[in-house]
Amino acid sequence: MKTNSHAEIFNALFKPKTIAVVGGSENKNKPGGKVLANIVEHHYNGSLQVVNPGGTYVMGLPTCSSVVDLPATPELAIIAIPASRVAEALDQLGRKGTKAAVILSAGFGEKDEQGKQEEKRLASIADNFGMTIIGPNCSGFMTPHYSGKFAGIIPELKPHSIDFISGSGATVDLVMEQAVLRGLSFCNVVNVGNSVQTGVEDLIALYDKNYGTEGSPILMLYLEGLKKPDLLLKHARSLTKKGCAIMAIKSGISESGARAAASHTGAMATDDKAVQALFDKAGIIRVQSKMELVDVACVLLATGGRLNGNRACVITDAGGPGVMLTDELERQGLTLPVLKAQTQTRLRQILPPEAAVANPIDCLPSRAPSQVREIFRTITEEEAENIDVLAIQVGNPGMSDNTEIYKEVGHAMQTSPIPAVPTLSSVSTCTRLIKGFTDQGNFYFTDEVNLGRALGKLLGRPRVFETSEDVQDYDRAGIEMIVKGCSGPLPAKAVKNVLENAGFIFPPQDEAASLNELKKICDAIGYPLAMKILGPLHKTDLGGVRLNITTAENAEQAWKELMSIKGAHGVMVQKMVEGTEVILGASRAEKIGHLVMFGLGGIYTEILKDVRFGLAPLAVQECRDMLTGIIAYPILQGSRGQEGISVDILAGYLERIGRLVYDFPAISEIDINPLKGAGSNLYVIDARIIMDRYTP
Repeated sequence: MKTNSHAEIFNALFKPKTIAVVGGSENKNKPGGKVLANIVEHHYNGSLQVVNPGGTYVMGLPTCSSVVDLPATPELAIIAIPASRVAEALDQLGRKGTKAAVILSAGFGEKDEQGKQEEKRLASIADNFGMTIIGPNCSGFMTPHYSGKFAGIIPELKPHSIDFISGSGATVDLVMEQAVLRGLSFCNVVNVGNSVQTGVEDLIALYDKNYGTEGSPILMLYLEGLKKPDLLLKHARSLTKKGCAIMAIKSGISESGARAAASHTGAMATDDKAVQALFDKAGIIRVQSKMELVDVACVLLATGGRLNGNRACVITDAGGPGVMLTDELERQGLTLPVLKAQTQTRLRQILPPEAAVANPIDCLPSRAPSQVREIFRTITEEEAENIDVLAIQVGNPGMSDNTEIYKEVGHAMQTSPIPAVPTLSSVSTCTRLIKGFTDQGNFYFTDEVNLGRALGKLLGRPRVFETSEDVQDYDRAGIEMIVKGCSGPLPAKAVKNVLENAGFIFPPQDEAASLNELKKICDAIGYPLAMKILGPLHKTDLGGVRLNITTAENAEQAWKELMSIKGAHGVMVQKMVEGTEVILGASRAEKIGHLVMFGLGGIYTEILKDVRFGLAPLAVQECRDMLTGIIAYPILQGSRGQEGISVDILAGYLERIGRLVYDFPAISEIDINPLKGAGSNLYVIDARIIMDRYTP
C-alpha cells in the first residue's frame, strides 16, 4: 500500500492541481452538476476533468465515460454518483493513484445498516491505496483554489480570514450566512459528512502539520462526536501555540450521559465537564450556538486574538443600549475605568453639556461625524495605556445620515491602537448603509449584549500551559510497588501509602481492629480524636464518623456504635485537625483521560457543586486557575478572622493528583475529601482510591 505524505494529502485536498468530477453534468439541480458549475464559475485555475457516461461535453468540458478513461491522474476526485456505484469508482481512482476524494453521494450509514457496511467497504478501499476520503454524504470542500461544494452559500473565499471544519453541512451554511452578512470572510471550509475514514480531528491534525504563513488566524469547529480526543488535544494545542485561535461547538452533550460513580468526583464529572476540560487544555474557546461562533470571530479579528487586559470604554449614542452594554461587560469580568480628568475635559469641549464623558461616553442622538471622529482621537491619544478595548454602540436616531458616522467607526476599527468593536443596531433602516460598511472590510454586531458576552469569551480564552516533568517528593516507583496487581477499592493503609508517596501529608493516625488496640492508639495519638469506620465507602452516609472524641470513655462508646454498622471491620483513629475543608479528586472520562476536580470539601460538595475541573496532567498555572475559579475562593483566602489556606500548597497538591492519575491510568476514581487545615499545614483527612487491575 502506498502511503502519501501529509503534505501531499494536504495539497490534494486544499490546493489540487488536477480535479476530476465523477458524475458532473449539465443539470445544476443535481449535486454533480451544481458542484461542477461552482468550480467552473469560481475560477478554478487547475486542470478540470469530468466523468459522465452520457455525453461528450459538459459545461464546455470534454467528458470521459468512466474513471478508467481519464487522460491524467487527478490529485483530487469529487464523487457525485449514486451510492451503489461509488465503491467501483473509488477503486478505479485508487488504481490510478488519486491521492484524495470528496464523496458527496448520500445513501450510506445515515440511511441503514447496509449503508454502514458499504461505508466500511469505502474506507477499506481508500486505506488499501493510501487514499484520503472526505465523506460520504457531505456538502463539499472549499478553498481559495476551488469551490468544491454543491449546496448552500458559496461566498468569496479570502486567504488569512476564517477556516471552518464541521461535522454538519447545514451548520456550515447557516453560520456562513450570518457571518458574511455581518462582514466576515472565509478561507477553507470543509464538511466531513459521515467521516468514514477522515473526521474533524483527522483534518485538524492535517491542518496543523501544514499550518504556516498561509494559515488562517481563526479556526471554527463543529463536532457532534469525539472519536479521537487525543488527536484533537495534541493538534489544537499545537495550533494555539502557532497563533491560531480555535473556537468550537460540541453538540450531543447531556447530564444523562453521567455514569453512576462511587466517588464525589465521579458523580460530578459529567460528559459535558469532560469536554470543557479537554477544550480548556487544548486552548479552544467553547461556544454553544452558531451565532456565538460569529460573535466570537468578530472580537477575535478585532483584537488580534486576545485582550491585553479587562478595561473597556463604552461609546454610545443611546442611554439604554449603553447601560445594557455596560452591565454585560461587567458581568463578563470587564471593568469600565473612569477616564482621566484631561480626557474628560477634552470630551466636554467636543460634546454638549448634557453628554456623559466619564465612561461610558454617551455622545447623544445628536452626534455628528466630526464629534465621533474627535472622540476616537481623544481616547486613543489620552487613554491608550488605560483602555484595552472600545465597545461602540451606534443606532439611527434619524437626526443625520449615518453614512459618515459609519465611516468614522470603520476608520477607528482599522487604525485605532485600541481594538474597536461596533454594534450597529439599526439593521432595518440602515440596511444599505451597513452593506457599504461591510464592503469596506468591516464587521459588526447587531446587539450590544452579545458584544459584551463575546468579549467575555475572549477575556476568558483558555491558555496553553506546559506541565512539569519533575514533581518534588513524588515517588513513582514507590507508588507502583503498592498498586501493582490491585483492583477495586484500595484498603485504607494502601490509600495512605499511595498518597504519601505522591507527596501528601496525613495527620497522626492508625487503624484499630480490636478494643484493646483502640485504647493503645488513642493514648499514643492523644485527644481530641476522630474515629471513622473501616469497610464501607461512604462513611458519612452510614453514620460512620465520630468527631471531637475527648476521653477514653467517649472512644469506647464510639467503637461500639461504629462496629455495629454492617460491613465494619475496624476503625481508623485520627488526630483532629481544625481549619477549612476542601476536596481534591480525579475521575477517568472515557477516551478523554482523567478529570481532576477541586472545590470546597465536606458533605455539601455535591449539593453546592462549586467545583472546577482540569484534564490531567496539570501545569501549576492550571491548578491556580482551578483554585481561583470557584465562587468560594475568598473563603480559601481567609474570612471573618479565620486563617486561610496556602494557595501554593493547594496548587501543588492538585499538580500531584494530576500526575498520579496520569502515571497510573488504572486509577478509575480518587477522592481526597476533605483535605483540611490552615496556612501551609494541610492534611488528608479522608481519602479513597478505586482501581482497575494495574499491571506495569
